[in-house]
This record gives sequence, structure tokens and C-alpha cells, in this order.
Amino acid sequence: MALWAQMTPQLQYLPTQTLNELYPDTFPLDVRHYLANWIEEQRWESFDVDNMEQEPQARMLLDQMVHLLQEVAQQNPNVVERVKLQHISKNLSVFQPQPMLLVRTVRDILRKERHLLAQTGIGFPPFQSMPMGPPAPNGTPQPVRDDSKTDVDNLVLKVLEIQNCRQTLHQLQEDLNWEKQETEPMQGQNDMDPHHQDQVTRQNRIKQLEYNYAICAKKRVQLLQEAMCALEQCQSCLILRIKSWRWEQHRATIGVHFDDNLGPLQTWCEQLLGVNGNLRQELMLVKRDHGAGEQFQTLEENLACLLQTLVQNSLVVDKQPPQVIKTQSKFSTTVRHLLGEKMAPGKPVVLKAQIITEAQARNLGQGIVPNENVGELINSTAILEHNTASKSTCATFRNMSIRKIKRADRKGSESVTEEKFALLFTTEMTITGCESPYGIQTISLPVVVIVHGSQEINAMATIIWDCAFSEPNRIPFVVPDRVPWKQMCEALSSKFMSEVQTQRGLDRYNLHFLAQKIFDQPDISEDFSNMPVSWAQFNKEVLPGRNFTFWQWFEGVMDLTKKCLRDYWSDGLIFGFIGKQHLHVILQNKPNGTFLLRFSDSELGGITIAYVGPTDNGGRKVQNIQPFTKKDLDSAGLGDRIRDINCITYVYPDLSKNEVFKKFFTVPSPPNPDGYLPFKLTTVVNPGDHSSTPSIPPQTDLPPDFYNQSIDPVYGNMNQNRFSPHPSNCTPTYMPDHMSVPGPIFQSSMPPAPSDEPIDMDALEGILSSF
Repeated sequence: MALWAQMTPQLQYLPTQTLNELYPDTFPLDVRHYLANWIEEQRWESFDVDNMEQEPQARMLLDQMVHLLQEVAQQNPNVVERVKLQHISKNLSVFQPQPMLLVRTVRDILRKERHLLAQTGIGFPPFQSMPMGPPAPNGTPQPVRDDSKTDVDNLVLKVLEIQNCRQTLHQLQEDLNWEKQETEPMQGQNDMDPHHQDQVTRQNRIKQLEYNYAICAKKRVQLLQEAMCALEQCQSCLILRIKSWRWEQHRATIGVHFDDNLGPLQTWCEQLLGVNGNLRQELMLVKRDHGAGEQFQTLEENLACLLQTLVQNSLVVDKQPPQVIKTQSKFSTTVRHLLGEKMAPGKPVVLKAQIITEAQARNLGQGIVPNENVGELINSTAILEHNTASKSTCATFRNMSIRKIKRADRKGSESVTEEKFALLFTTEMTITGCESPYGIQTISLPVVVIVHGSQEINAMATIIWDCAFSEPNRIPFVVPDRVPWKQMCEALSSKFMSEVQTQRGLDRYNLHFLAQKIFDQPDISEDFSNMPVSWAQFNKEVLPGRNFTFWQWFEGVMDLTKKCLRDYWSDGLIFGFIGKQHLHVILQNKPNGTFLLRFSDSELGGITIAYVGPTDNGGRKVQNIQPFTKKDLDSAGLGDRIRDINCITYVYPDLSKNEVFKKFFTVPSPPNPDGYLPFKLTTVVNPGDHSSTPSIPPQTDLPPDFYNQSIDPVYGNMNQNRFSPHPSNCTPTYMPDHMSVPGPIFQSSMPPAPSDEPIDMDALEGILSSF
């Protein structure tokens, strides 16, 4: 009662529409008012509304509610209120076929009341904790949204109202027929006849029944039209949610969180299919009772159109094929039908797959079915099979393969690794209760087809660009040629965390260096956030002085980190992406032997140790040890190599390497039982080699915190500025907004890498295809 006591004063301030939505016709405000105490004492939240085993308890609550309402009606001295409550108690019978709907209705009303009180600043502790959803960006858990269930429940209640109205009409018609039958023998009686009064009474009753029948028939048609509109709105929400699920699946390629559970969407589809079937049945009965009018014909056409749209959108690619596919290689994919349990029994449903070009994918939106075969697929058919345990109906292509592919004419310098295809899945099926079959289709995410493993990295660049920067509901498979750097930051950090399987992303120092590298502006300390980066800069143009592109270099770092350095990176022991100027400044005041780990910018998939060493004249200089590759680290781990190198002692800023890296040290092997002596590989560095940088110059006039103002041990807990989904500024805080940047403090003595002739991948593919 306490909740209703706080809610009652607020009712006068609520808009009429809000009140109508809060207390529907099936559960009017009067029930909430007169049974407030009893309603709040029941454990509505303890019900699992999808568990039919609890239906007897729900029906018991319904019976109690009807009985209490009838008692309240009998005790009410106001005749109008008494009749009204008795009428309401009879209308509660609408819940008899599905008593769990009553539970859901009352539970939702109580939740909405609490929500309204919270909005008005009146706190009311929940009597049971509500399920919480994922945390908001600020970390606050959010209540689970159940809008779809509420919409479907309201839709089901409307259908129940229509059925109840039909039953009422049937009862009125029977009563009317009976009264007319009883009145016929009395025709022609004298007004003075004592039975004349009975005849008048019966005629009045017939007029009342005919009036009630007309009103109920009008309400029946009105409810049918309202249910049609509600079904259309609810189905539109469902289709948008299916599209959203596909979009989230697309974005998952770059590591964005994706919930692949299709169960709720399948339930939603099945419920709408059931509602559509019930409405079609009710419409047929209306046409039988009132004739096939124009408005009924329009309703019938709309229902058929909604059904076709629902069936066509219920086919989804549950498990996508690999987005880079090599010819002559096996791959798998799974297609799921969300209305699989409603398929007509008998003939098995066979799904056919074919590969289509980007142009053909665009034509699908215009209803043009591709007739040209651009590729030969092996094992391109599968049967839709129902899995009782998972309640899913899927067609799994387990050993599919592309035997050959037909390329389209390329534009300009476009490479074969930039050409996008897709898999088109088609079938024809009949839904239970429907006469004619439906032709349905769906396509996969874009794929790039390659003929040699050397094309894989460039092909993946095409996919990353497509997944990161395409727009929802785009024309297949259009992508922008340029994007702001801040969007690139999101994609790179998200992909790095996903690929490496780590919770530590790229911090602002890493991202700033990456911007300097891709824009070839190593001396710029300004904000790159809104500077446009092009596809050519990402993976067509080689980096200055190198024979590889930005993506090829970045992918090499990810691969090395994933396979050899995940734990080092996750523990914050690797500084990572850092420019040599920044490196020189943060080490310039450190003692000899201080070192840090950075990714090599001259070698693909390499990590190097930069450390402070002595010069011949007693000064200090920064030296870089030759980068370690995956092959090097497979023979001896990074921890063991750091332990073996005597000229490095303290990891930046001043922590003992033996303490920080001790968990990565390998325990010496015991003697072999066969008498052989064990051996180990030891890393030796000769500080006298010429691979060092110039000596550290005297302290410049730069501010003391120009580069390292917020770097704490180890490497400033580099997780503290972890990648944010919506960075507002990618400029390191150590860089002032307006500052004349001096020339490079550090000039590398390393000669530039030899520039090999670029490989003509088109020619290579032609040669390989000839075999």
C-alpha cells in the first residue's frame, strides 16, 4: 500500500496518455486502486513469465483478484461504482487463457510506478532487485530494457480482446435469436391481452440486444485495426533490431563487443508470426459475419505484406564465413532461420550459396537476382535442420570452398585485395498456416578472395577499413576514402585489444606516435584528432624509407604481441609505440643501464630494448639493441634475454629488472637422466658496437614535463589512459597547445632500409591461377 500511497498524489499531474499507457484497458486504474494493498503483497517479481510450469500459481492469483474485486463491488454503496467494478471483474477473464500475461502486466505497472516516482524525486526502495543490464559509459549499471516484450505483450492482449469481443458477439447473437424466436408466437395479439406487456418487454430487449450487438461489432473492427497498427510498429522495431544485430556482428571484426545470442530475436519473430496468424483468422471471421468490405480487403493485404516481410527478414548468417578466403581452402559458415520451428513439415528446406560481386550485392536491393556466376563454390548446399536442445534451425556449410573466382575490371591502382565479394544464401520455404511458399535470401558480410597467403595482410586491411568506417544501412559495400584520425584511433586500439586478447589498450602516447608515423610528421606535437587519414596512407603507400605500409607494420606488431608478448604488454612492461625524440627526452636524465621496451619502427614484427649507456668520453648515450622477432623469442623468451643482458639493469623509470621480470625467467633445466649436460641460449650484447645513437646533449630549454609529466612506474601504469570508445582528444597531455617545436634532438644513425621493388600482386595471382 505504501507505493500506491505515494503514487496517488502524483496521478493528477500525469498526462492522460501516460495514465492510459500505465493502466491499460485490460487492467484499469480502478483495480490498482481498490486492490492496492493485496497487489503490493504478492511476489510478482518471483515469477519467470516464460516458465509455463508457474502458470497454475498465476491462475490462482487471477482467481483471487477476481474474487476480491467482486467482494469490493458488493460492499460498495455507490451503485455506479458497484456496476463498474463488476464489469471490470468480468473483463479480467481476458487473462484466463494466458494467466502469465496478468503477472507480466501487474509487474510492469509496478516497475513503471517506481520509475515515475524516482523521476519525480520520491525514492522508493524496490521490494526485489530488478535485473541489471551492462554498465553505462560511466560504470553505472543500467536497468534491462524490456520494451520489445512489453510491446508484444500489449499486442497479444489486443488479440485476446478481439477474441473476447467475438465471443461476446456470438453470445449476443444467440440471445437475439432466442428472443426473436420467443416473440414470433406473440405477433398479432390484442393490446388488451394480458400477454401484451410481455411482448413489449421482449421487443425492448431485442432492441437493446441489437444495439449492444452493433456497438460490439463496431468495437471489434476498431480493435482489429488498432491491432494491425500495433503489429506493424512492433514488427518494424523487430526488423530494426535484426539489422542492429547484423551491424554489431559486422563491428565485432575490429573487437567491438557483440552479443551473438539470437534467442530473444527468435522468440520475438515467433510471437509476431503467431499474432499475424491470429489476426488473419479473426479477419476471416469478421468477413464471414459482416461481408468482404473494402476495409477488410485492405487489412487482409496489409497482413499478408507484413507476413512476407517478417519471413524474409528471419534468415540471418549466424556464423559468418572468414572475411579473407583463400581459393582451394575449406571454410565453414552457418545460416539460421528464426522461424524454423514454424516451417511446414514434409519436404526438407535446402539452402543454396553462391558468391556475388559488390555490384551484384547492390542490385539485390533493387530486386535484381544475380544470374552471372562469378565464382565456383564447392559444397554450396545445406539443409535447414532443427536442433531440439538449442531450439534453433540452422543450415551449416561445413566444407565449403571457392575453386575459382572471376575478377571484375579494376579501376586505376586498385588491387585484387581491395575487391569485395559476398556469399548469397537463398531458399524457398512454406510456413505452417500459409498456402504459398516464400522465397527468402540473405548475404554475408563482405569477403576478400585471395589466391596466395602473401595477400592475406593486405586483404585484412580492406576488411578492417570496411568494418571500422562503413555506415549502417549503406549501399553495399561503400566506404569513405578518408576518415578523421580520432576514428582511426578507436579502430586501432579496439582491434589491438581484440587481437592480442588483452584489457590494456593503446594510450595517448601510443596513439600520438602512430599519428606521427602515418602522417610522416615526427616533430609535430599538435592534436591530430580531426586530421583526415586516407585509405592510401593506411595500406597503399609505403612508409617513408620503408618497404611496407602502415597497416603491414601495425599488423606485424599485433601478431608479435599476440604470440610472444601478451603477458608483458598486459602487465604494462612494454612502453610500445614511442618516437625516438620522445624516447630520448624521457631517458636523458636517467642513469646508465635504464631501459625500456619499444616496438621497432624499422622492422616488421620486432621489439627492441632502448637503454642508456656510457660513451668513451664519460658521457651517456641512448642505444637500441637489434630488434627481437618472433623467431628470436621462440628460441629464448624476452624475460630470459633481459636477464642475460648485463648492460641493462633498471626498467624505466627506476625499477630493478630482476624484480619486475622475474616471473618470466626460465628455471634452469635439471641434468638429463641419460647423462647429457643441458645447455641454454644466452643473449650477449656488445655495447661497443656502432648501433648506438649520438650522445645525449645537454639539457635543453624544454619544460621539464614536456614528454614525461604523467608517466609513473612501470611506464606510468600505462593502462590509466586506456582507449576510450569516444576520445575527445588524442593529443598527449605532455604537449602544450601552442608551442614552437625545435628540431629533432635525436638523429638516427641507422641507414634506411633498402627499398625493394614492389610486388605486382595482380601478375602473381595470374601466374598462380594458371596452375
